[in-house]
Amino acid sequence: MQTVSAINLQSVIYREAEHYVAQCLNVDVSSFGSTEAEALDNLREALELYFEDMPPGDVRPIEGAELHTLTLQSA
Repeated sequence: MQTVSAINLQSVIYREAEHYVAQCLNVDVSSFGSTEAEALDNLREALELYFEDMPPGDVRPIEGAELHTLTLQSA
């Protein structure tokens, strides 16, 4: 019998044109949707598929995440 355990993951949602993008900060997985809720639902599904073949021990902990703006000069 398989043991089920919970994994706490941090994500961020942002608007990109007409879609909302939901991105997991712990692993390199993201998804999108027409609403924030749809983007999160799609991210949850993508993460469930990701963890089918990936051991949960590979999750990087995220602490004190902050949003910063960087300005780059283009050539």
